[in-house]
Amino acid sequence: MYFLVDARKSVNAGFKAGFDREGVSSFSLSPEEFTSWIESASRSDLDAVQGFLLGDFDERARCASAIRRQSRAPIIALADSRSLEQTLVLFDAGIDDVLPKPVHVREILARTEAIWRRVNGEQAQAADAAARPCEAQGAPIPQARGPERLRVFFDGRDPEIDGVPLSLPRRERHILEFLVRNRGRRVTKTQLFNGVYGVYSDGVEESVVEGHVSKLRKKLAQALGHDPIEAKRYIGYTYVG
Repeated sequence: MYFLVDARKSVNAGFKAGFDREGVSSFSLSPEEFTSWIESASRSDLDAVQGFLLGDFDERARCASAIRRQSRAPIIALADSRSLEQTLVLFDAGIDDVLPKPVHVREILARTEAIWRRVNGEQAQAADAAARPCEAQGAPIPQARGPERLRVFFDGRDPEIDGVPLSLPRRERHILEFLVRNRGRRVTKTQLFNGVYGVYSDGVEESVVEGHVSKLRKKLAQALGHDPIEAKRYIGYTYVG
Protein backbone atom coordinates (compact mmCIF):
# COMPACT_ATOMS: atom_id res chain seq x y z
CA MET A 1 0.00 0.00 0.00
CA TYR A 2 1.19 3.53 -0.85
CA PHE A 3 0.26 6.59 1.17
CA LEU A 4 -0.37 9.81 -0.77
CA VAL A 5 -0.20 13.16 0.99
CA ASP A 6 -1.17 16.46 -0.65
CA ALA A 7 -3.44 19.38 0.16
CA ARG A 8 -4.87 19.25 -3.37
CA LYS A 9 -7.52 16.59 -3.84
CA SER A 10 -6.92 16.59 -7.61
CA VAL A 11 -3.27 15.57 -7.11
CA ASN A 12 -4.19 12.77 -4.72
CA ALA A 13 -6.94 11.58 -7.07
CA GLY A 14 -4.63 11.63 -10.09
CA PHE A 15 -1.94 9.52 -8.47
CA LYS A 16 -4.48 7.18 -6.89
CA ALA A 17 -5.88 6.54 -10.37
CA GLY A 18 -2.35 5.79 -11.57
CA PHE A 19 -1.73 3.31 -8.76
CA ASP A 20 -5.13 1.72 -9.42
CA ARG A 21 -4.18 1.17 -13.08
CA GLU A 22 -1.11 -0.73 -11.90
CA GLY A 23 -3.21 -2.76 -9.47
CA VAL A 24 -1.45 -1.21 -6.45
CA SER A 25 -3.49 -0.16 -3.42
CA SER A 26 -3.15 3.41 -2.17
CA PHE A 27 -4.73 5.77 0.32
CA SER A 28 -4.66 9.57 0.40
CA LEU A 29 -4.95 12.24 3.08
CA SER A 30 -4.41 15.96 3.40
CA PRO A 31 -1.24 17.03 5.28
CA GLU A 32 -3.25 17.93 8.39
CA GLU A 33 -5.09 14.60 8.40
CA PHE A 34 -1.88 12.70 7.76
CA THR A 35 0.00 14.34 10.65
CA SER A 36 -2.67 13.08 13.05
CA TRP A 37 -2.68 9.64 11.45
CA ILE A 38 1.08 9.00 11.50
CA GLU A 39 1.34 9.82 15.21
CA SER A 40 -1.44 7.41 16.19
CA ALA A 41 -1.15 4.63 13.58
CA SER A 42 -0.70 1.08 14.81
CA ARG A 43 2.44 -0.89 14.00
CA SER A 44 0.48 -3.24 11.72
CA ASP A 45 -0.86 -0.27 9.74
CA LEU A 46 2.61 1.22 9.38
CA ASP A 47 4.13 -2.09 8.30
CA ALA A 48 1.58 -2.30 5.48
CA VAL A 49 2.91 0.89 3.84
CA GLN A 50 5.35 0.21 1.01
CA GLY A 51 6.06 3.87 0.38
CA PHE A 52 5.01 7.43 1.19
CA LEU A 53 4.43 9.90 -1.65
CA LEU A 54 4.43 13.56 -0.57
CA GLY A 55 3.09 16.25 -2.85
CA ASP A 56 4.28 19.85 -2.93
CA PHE A 57 3.06 21.49 0.30
CA ASP A 58 4.68 23.78 2.88
CA GLU A 59 5.02 21.39 5.82
CA ARG A 60 6.29 18.29 4.03
CA ALA A 61 9.79 18.45 5.56
CA ARG A 62 8.20 18.26 9.01
CA CYS A 63 5.83 15.58 7.70
CA ALA A 64 8.82 13.54 6.47
CA SER A 65 10.50 13.81 9.86
CA ALA A 66 7.34 12.47 11.51
CA ILE A 67 7.26 9.54 9.08
CA ARG A 68 10.91 8.68 9.68
CA ARG A 69 10.31 8.48 13.43
CA GLN A 70 7.61 5.86 12.86
CA SER A 71 8.54 3.96 9.68
CA ARG A 72 11.48 2.86 7.55
CA ALA A 73 9.39 2.80 4.36
CA PRO A 74 10.75 4.91 1.47
CA ILE A 75 9.62 8.55 1.29
CA ILE A 76 9.43 10.20 -2.12
CA ALA A 77 8.65 13.89 -2.60
CA LEU A 78 7.13 15.38 -5.75
CA ALA A 79 8.39 18.73 -6.97
CA ASP A 80 6.15 21.08 -8.94
CA SER A 81 9.28 23.09 -9.82
CA ARG A 82 13.02 22.54 -9.39
CA SER A 83 14.72 24.16 -6.39
CA LEU A 84 18.14 23.11 -5.13
CA GLU A 85 17.60 24.76 -1.76
CA GLN A 86 14.26 23.00 -1.21
CA THR A 87 15.67 19.66 -2.38
CA LEU A 88 18.49 19.87 0.17
CA VAL A 89 16.00 20.70 2.93
CA LEU A 90 13.92 17.65 1.98
CA PHE A 91 16.89 15.28 1.97
CA ASP A 92 17.96 16.64 5.34
CA ALA A 93 14.45 15.88 6.67
CA GLY A 94 14.82 12.21 5.76
CA ILE A 95 13.21 12.08 2.33
CA ASP A 96 14.81 9.41 0.14
CA ASP A 97 14.17 10.85 -3.31
CA VAL A 98 12.76 13.97 -4.97
CA LEU A 99 11.04 13.61 -8.34
CA PRO A 100 9.98 16.47 -10.63
CA LYS A 101 6.49 16.24 -12.08
CA PRO A 102 5.20 14.80 -14.29
CA VAL A 103 6.31 11.31 -13.26
CA HIS A 104 4.82 7.91 -14.10
CA VAL A 105 3.62 5.69 -11.27
CA ARG A 106 5.80 2.85 -12.56
CA GLU A 107 8.89 5.00 -12.05
CA ILE A 108 7.75 5.69 -8.49
CA LEU A 109 7.37 1.94 -7.92
CA ALA A 110 10.83 1.23 -9.34
CA ARG A 111 12.52 3.96 -7.32
CA THR A 112 10.78 2.85 -4.14
CA GLU A 113 12.04 -0.68 -4.61
CA ALA A 114 15.58 0.57 -5.27
CA ILE A 115 15.43 2.33 -1.90
CA TRP A 116 14.15 -0.85 -0.21
CA ARG A 117 17.04 -2.84 -1.73
CA ARG A 118 19.58 -0.34 -0.45
CA VAL A 119 18.11 -0.36 3.06
CA ASN A 120 17.94 -4.15 3.17
CA GLY A 121 21.48 -4.39 1.82
CA GLU A 122 22.77 -2.18 4.63
CA GLN A 123 20.89 -4.30 7.18
CA ALA A 124 22.40 -7.50 5.72
CA GLN A 125 25.91 -6.03 5.98
CA ALA A 126 25.26 -5.12 9.60
CA ALA A 127 24.07 -8.68 10.29
CA ASP A 128 27.20 -10.10 8.66
CA ALA A 129 29.39 -7.83 10.77
CA ALA A 130 27.58 -8.96 13.92
CA ALA A 131 28.18 -12.59 12.96
CA ARG A 132 31.96 -12.27 12.59
CA PRO A 133 32.71 -12.65 16.32
CA CYS A 134 30.89 -16.01 16.15
CA GLU A 135 33.16 -17.04 13.28
CA ALA A 136 36.22 -16.32 15.42
CA GLN A 137 34.79 -18.60 18.11
CA GLY A 138 34.21 -21.41 15.64
CA ALA A 139 30.43 -21.01 15.37
CA PRO A 140 28.87 -21.77 11.95
CA ILE A 141 28.17 -18.79 9.72
CA PRO A 142 25.28 -18.78 7.22
CA GLN A 143 26.57 -19.46 3.71
CA ALA A 144 26.11 -16.99 0.87
CA ARG A 145 23.21 -17.70 -1.44
CA GLY A 146 23.76 -18.96 -4.94
CA PRO A 147 22.30 -17.31 -8.05
CA GLU A 148 18.60 -16.57 -7.72
CA ARG A 149 16.43 -18.34 -10.26
CA LEU A 150 13.42 -16.16 -9.42
CA ARG A 151 13.69 -12.47 -10.26
CA VAL A 152 11.04 -10.01 -9.06
CA PHE A 153 10.92 -6.47 -10.48
CA PHE A 154 8.39 -4.56 -8.27
CA ASP A 155 7.57 -2.12 -11.09
CA GLY A 156 4.58 -3.72 -12.79
CA ARG A 157 6.48 -6.37 -14.74
CA ASP A 158 5.86 -10.07 -14.24
CA PRO A 159 8.57 -12.01 -12.38
CA GLU A 160 11.04 -14.19 -14.26
CA ILE A 161 12.23 -17.70 -13.52
CA ASP A 162 15.50 -18.63 -15.25
CA GLY A 163 14.99 -15.58 -17.45
CA VAL A 164 11.52 -16.63 -18.60
CA PRO A 165 8.55 -14.40 -17.61
CA LEU A 166 6.00 -16.03 -15.32
CA SER A 167 2.60 -14.51 -16.05
CA LEU A 168 0.69 -13.86 -12.82
CA PRO A 169 -2.58 -12.09 -12.02
CA ARG A 170 -1.93 -8.74 -10.35
CA ARG A 171 -2.92 -9.82 -6.85
CA GLU A 172 -0.67 -12.87 -6.96
CA ARG A 173 2.20 -10.76 -8.30
CA HIS A 174 1.75 -8.21 -5.52
CA ILE A 175 1.61 -10.96 -2.90
CA LEU A 176 4.87 -12.41 -4.25
CA GLU A 177 6.49 -8.96 -4.23
CA PHE A 178 5.40 -8.34 -0.64
CA LEU A 179 6.76 -11.70 0.53
CA VAL A 180 10.05 -11.32 -1.34
CA ARG A 181 10.52 -7.82 0.08
CA ASN A 182 10.08 -9.33 3.56
CA ARG A 183 12.24 -12.36 2.81
CA GLY A 184 12.96 -14.47 5.87
CA ARG A 185 10.34 -12.61 7.90
CA ARG A 186 7.14 -14.27 9.05
CA VAL A 187 4.23 -12.35 7.52
CA THR A 188 0.77 -12.88 8.96
CA LYS A 189 -2.34 -13.12 6.81
CA THR A 190 -3.45 -9.73 8.12
CA GLN A 191 -0.12 -8.09 7.27
CA LEU A 192 -0.20 -9.57 3.79
CA PHE A 193 -3.80 -8.45 3.26
CA ASN A 194 -3.06 -4.91 4.46
CA GLY A 195 0.04 -4.65 2.30
CA VAL A 196 -1.66 -5.84 -0.88
CA TYR A 197 -5.26 -4.62 -0.51
CA GLY A 198 -4.64 -1.63 1.75
CA VAL A 199 -5.41 -1.04 5.40
CA TYR A 200 -8.69 0.71 4.64
CA SER A 201 -10.03 -1.52 1.88
CA ASP A 202 -13.77 -2.18 1.98
CA GLY A 203 -15.79 -5.11 0.75
CA VAL A 204 -12.89 -7.60 0.64
CA GLU A 205 -12.44 -10.39 3.17
CA GLU A 206 -9.01 -11.35 4.52
CA SER A 207 -9.71 -14.95 3.56
CA VAL A 208 -9.13 -14.14 -0.12
CA VAL A 209 -5.40 -14.00 0.68
CA GLU A 210 -5.31 -17.73 1.39
CA GLY A 211 -6.74 -18.56 -2.03
CA HIS A 212 -4.30 -16.27 -3.84
CA VAL A 213 -1.31 -17.63 -1.93
CA SER A 214 -2.36 -21.22 -2.62
CA LYS A 215 -2.55 -20.59 -6.37
CA LEU A 216 0.74 -18.68 -6.33
CA ARG A 217 2.57 -21.47 -4.48
CA LYS A 218 1.39 -24.08 -6.98
CA LYS A 219 2.63 -22.00 -9.93
CA LEU A 220 5.99 -21.33 -8.31
CA ALA A 221 6.46 -24.96 -7.28
CA GLN A 222 5.67 -26.12 -10.80
CA ALA A 223 8.15 -23.67 -12.35
CA LEU A 224 10.93 -23.96 -9.76
CA GLY A 225 10.59 -27.59 -8.73
CA HIS A 226 10.09 -26.57 -5.10
CA ASP A 227 7.83 -24.32 -3.05
CA PRO A 228 9.68 -21.11 -2.05
CA ILE A 229 6.91 -20.00 0.32
CA GLU A 230 6.72 -21.60 3.74
CA ALA A 231 3.22 -21.58 5.22
CA LYS A 232 2.34 -22.20 8.87
CA ARG A 233 -1.32 -22.42 9.77
CA TYR A 234 -2.47 -19.64 12.11
CA ILE A 235 1.04 -18.12 11.97
CA GLY A 236 1.58 -16.87 8.44
CA TYR A 237 3.89 -17.07 5.45
CA THR A 238 7.62 -16.76 4.87
CA TYR A 239 9.44 -16.44 1.57
CA VAL A 240 12.49 -18.70 1.89
CA GLY A 241 13.57 -18.76 -1.77
